[in-house]
Amino acid sequence: MKLHLSFDPTKNNFTSLGEGYVAVNGQQYKKSLVVTPDAIFTDWSVANFTELSAENFEYLYDLKPEIILLGTGAKQYFAHPERYRKIIDAKISIEFMSTPAACHTYNILMNESRNVLAAVLL
Repeated sequence: MKLHLSFDPTKNNFTSLGEGYVAVNGQQYKKSLVVTPDAIFTDWSVANFTELSAENFEYLYDLKPEIILLGTGAKQYFAHPERYRKIIDAKISIEFMSTPAACHTYNILMNESRNVLAAVLL
């Protein structure tokens, strides 16, 4: 599926997604990654939702976003709040949604100049 939206070409935008991949600025990625408007992190070592740990959420917290969108794959899942307690206590917004929804929502928020982060599980 292509994601059409006017966008700032100097920032990271999700440009398409499909079975087993997402594309950021036309570059395909076939493993989990974290995307901010200014950086792409491919070292987020989470293969699937069941592997998410407090340390994985700490990684996201350390990037200091205003909003975290966690794309949980083809289906939406929710983590236990104790796994991301530090994010809650810091009053950082976190939303769990399917990966396609997270990519779409990220593009909208990023184009509104929000300090958004998308952590995407494939």
